[in-house]
Amino acid sequence: MTIDVRPASDFEDVRALLGPKSSGANVCWCLSHRIPSTLNNELRGPARGEFVAELCRAEPPPGVLAHDGEQPVGWAAVAPRSETSFARSRRIPHVDDLPVWSLWCIRVRPGHRKQGISHALIAGAVEFARANGAPAIEAYPVDNGDARVDLTMAYAGIRKNFERAGFAHAADTTSVLAGHPRVVMRLGLR
Repeated sequence: MTIDVRPASDFEDVRALLGPKSSGANVCWCLSHRIPSTLNNELRGPARGEFVAELCRAEPPPGVLAHDGEQPVGWAAVAPRSETSFARSRRIPHVDDLPVWSLWCIRVRPGHRKQGISHALIAGAVEFARANGAPAIEAYPVDNGDARVDLTMAYAGIRKNFERAGFAHAADTTSVLAGHPRVVMRLGLR
């Protein structure tokens, strides 16, 4: 398997990974941290997908996709922190005033897990942020030690995967996900 990570500008590929089986369903579409909560609550059914389609046409697109050949097999949401709810978070602290980018969601398609795709997505997100001028990139994974993390709550990533990618612990948080504390992990890009 050869994994190719590229910007998420193809909406159909994003839909394959994030979209609902039923077009009227109110799935996340990875919008809960990207947009203000009021707008997130107002967007219902197909309007959520239409919003994501607009993001895919924007520069930069809303993240990166991992492909095995032409098949999309993974997603990572990455954007300037100032454009996310993390800019206003009381639970995820700001380390300093550097205009960092945030990497907050990693999703690997069922049937493709345990093949290194999340590692490729982290590396691809780092390069995407670097190519778009980010001075540093942060992630807010769970610090689970050796404990198992429920797959539905593993979207934030796990600390050891970010450590393997060169990120360093930058701060503790008061955020907890699936019973595990979250930490701020950071990687300088300059």
